[in-house]
Amino acid sequence: MNLLEKEQWIKQAADELESQSAEDVIRAAVEKFPNLTLACSFGAEDVVLVDLLHKISPEADVFYLDTNLHFAETYETRDRLEELYGKKFIQVLPKLTLEEQARQYGDELWSVDPNACCNIRKVSPLTEILSRYDAWITGIRRDQAPTRANARKVEYDTKFGLVKFNPLADWTSEDVWSYIRKYNLFYNPLHDRNYPSIGCVKCTRQVLVGEDPRAGRWSGFAKTECGLHK
Repeated sequence: MNLLEKEQWIKQAADELESQSAEDVIRAAVEKFPNLTLACSFGAEDVVLVDLLHKISPEADVFYLDTNLHFAETYETRDRLEELYGKKFIQVLPKLTLEEQARQYGDELWSVDPNACCNIRKVSPLTEILSRYDAWITGIRRDQAPTRANARKVEYDTKFGLVKFNPLADWTSEDVWSYIRKYNLFYNPLHDRNYPSIGCVKCTRQVLVGEDPRAGRWSGFAKTECGLHK
């Protein structure tokens, strides 16, 4: 399938799948692109997606970007999910260790230039891992942030050059938690401590009452995204 054919298929699929369930979107993704992967950050949305994908295609690859700066609770969630689903998630590491990054860019780059830090520890590793696949599945929801408000359930990811599926695009936070409660899924314990959006330990804080759910990410900076999503 060349790029033009792919774009035509994406437009038609996005229209057809808009009113379909998350399960239908994942099933369509797996059938059309057997060589796909799920990006998992071990937040609430991704816990749901891991469960949905396991029910439809248990052998499908699931990867996570290990920045070496995750909360202990995030690694605990990874371990519990691997045990529950009987599979190993693919660990994707940055080329630079934290020590090498400090030598090249100075100590605590995240506190000086978080965009540069995210590029080293997230965007570059993501670019490398996605180059092996034809499509990827993400946990983007439209109501998470204004930057995600126009997300389609199927898109062409121009940044990374592959098809992108967002099965939960039209879900609300309550939809996510209803699914978690219904199936009694294990989830990141930080969600119970006012961390609705969980990133690296250095750049994530608790969200106060009345704040935007993503206010705890890169607090003090004019930054709302890692750079993983266009």
